Amino acid sequence: MQRLVRAPNAVLAMLWSDLLCEAGMPASVQRQFLGSAAGELPPHECLPEIWLQHAEHKERALALLEELQSLPQRRWNCPACGELVEGGFEQCWSCGALMPV
Repeated sequence: MQRLVRAPNAVLAMLWSDLLCEAGMPASVQRQFLGSAAGELPPHECLPEIWLQHAEHKERALALLEELQSLPQRRWNCPACGELVEGGFEQCWSCGALMPV
């Protein structure tokens, strides 16, 4: 097994691990419950880690995670109220109108 990266939280660690597994690179999350020891241990040592089952997948896995972190975000103006809506939202946060097709 090969440690790939530390994740900032358990949610992202699980998301990244699942993405890698779906891409054919078996991965697991380690140290996901160590956050409760922060204070007794240095906080950066308590972050969850992504581990690859096969070390030869490391370069491809890092490239996939980099690609995931640099996805373009959608941006649209609400047709009902004109509010600018950013991110993955398909509904206006201000008036509730749906994103135009």
